[in-house]
Amino acid sequence: MPADPTPDATLQAITATIQSVSGSAGPSVVSIGRNGRGSGFVVAAGRVLTSAHNLRDQTVAVTFADGRSEQGAVHAVDADGDLVVVDVPTGAVAPLTFATELPTLGAAVVAIGRGGHRSRTTLGFVSAVDQSFHGPRGRVVRGSVEHTAALARGSSGGPVLNTAGEVVGINTHRVGDGFYLARAADQALRARITELVEGRSVQRRTLGVAIAPGNVASQLRQAVGLPERDGVLVRGVDESGPAGRAGVLVGDLIVGLGDTAIASVDDLQDALDSVTTDSVQLVLVRGVDDVTLTVTFPAPS
Repeated sequence: MPADPTPDATLQAITATIQSVSGSAGPSVVSIGRNGRGSGFVVAAGRVLTSAHNLRDQTVAVTFADGRSEQGAVHAVDADGDLVVVDVPTGAVAPLTFATELPTLGAAVVAIGRGGHRSRTTLGFVSAVDQSFHGPRGRVVRGSVEHTAALARGSSGGPVLNTAGEVVGINTHRVGDGFYLARAADQALRARITELVEGRSVQRRTLGVAIAPGNVASQLRQAVGLPERDGVLVRGVDESGPAGRAGVLVGDLIVGLGDTAIASVDDLQDALDSVTTDSVQLVLVRGVDDVTLTVTFPAPS
């Protein structure tokens, strides 16, 4: 049997891997914002991908590894998915390549961030899969991976790479002391990024209502002597929105959308994402009465 590698040889191999990935992918990682509040990376000629929460306006400063700074503009956005593609001159910087296989639990990964305009490359391991977090507008984002490649603040939007230097995730949500949740670069995410690169922003269906937290809904119903029901309480209605036009009122309790029972805001958002028709039945409790309304959505712009 071959001899086990010595500790020195193992460390040398790890060092070589980090240096190789950093050398090949590092030039494609950029800093977002004049103060380096986030990171991003080149995904196509003239296109940089980053987290939507890194932007404050329709334009943003993008600083490249060689120190060159350019003013970029939003090209397309998926706000609920926390993704944005910025139109910016990328020059000769090569786009990063996406892996076709996702990392599994325990897989080694390399993360690169350029927050504060300082490049950091760290090695870590996938510590959890199939994780979720809430995006900048409160919508749940599922299918993320957690990894232990600790990075400083300002690293969200940067790439997580396998040991071959291929992108397997996008750092999005910092947890603990530097650990990150990363959006896994699965087929669906790669397709979404392609849409954004092509200039197609994502417009998800909304009802046009403001929702009270679940505990508030329960307390309010109890306070007026109404029976306990699972659902989400409407505390505000945009009269010009789909729900307002359908006749939804403040105080209604949404308990169903189509064939889906609604017990939480996440349930409602998931149900809206699954709607494939122009209209859907919305089931409400108004006082003690069940009410069914037909909600019609506007055609995509």
